[in-house]
Amino acid sequence: MYAKYIKRIIDITLSFMALVILSWLYLGIIIAIKIDDPGPALFTQKRVGLNKEFFTLHKFRSMKMSTPHDIPTHQLDNPDQYITRVGKFLRKSSFDELPQIWDIFTGKMSIIGPRPALWNQDDLVAERDKYGANNVKPGLTGWAQINGRDELEIPVKAKFDGEYVEKLSFLFDLRCFFGSIFSVLKSDGVVEGGTGELRKSGDLADKPSAK
Repeated sequence: MYAKYIKRIIDITLSFMALVILSWLYLGIIIAIKIDDPGPALFTQKRVGLNKEFFTLHKFRSMKMSTPHDIPTHQLDNPDQYITRVGKFLRKSSFDELPQIWDIFTGKMSIIGPRPALWNQDDLVAERDKYGANNVKPGLTGWAQINGRDELEIPVKAKFDGEYVEKLSFLFDLRCFFGSIFSVLKSDGVVEGGTGELRKSGDLADKPSAK
């Protein structure tokens, strides 16, 4: 009942409220982006959605217009060179993700769920298949995001996504929601070009178990 109906009602209600309340912030960010690096304020990418169907994800543009499109940040050589001054703030604060509230309102995403993979991230999609994590709607934030985010290697991230599917409930979504707020405030797990940095730094054992 919760996964099929109540979760969607909550998504619609909260996303509509957020769009109205944050409209002033959206306008300010758009102006700042255009002043810093002329061009579109919004950035779109083809992402993997529910049941591996593609959809268009929206973000505030945090990188220069010259940045290669549809390439994960961690695959770029020296990704810092492509990030704008405003973009650094947007990415650290996660404000670059705010346009996805519209994607939630339109039903392409949920507030809580596995982060949508890029269309060409076959390794992540394949790992998530093992845990049924491609069979739920992707989210603005999720269980993996509060347990490592960019620092997690793909197999570990997929295990956390699978754990979310197993525990999907109103209370677990609340845990992910408030955990995400604390993670954003502390900028936990934000590593430019750093997918898998947690293992490289030897800190993986200190993270909660994905089982």
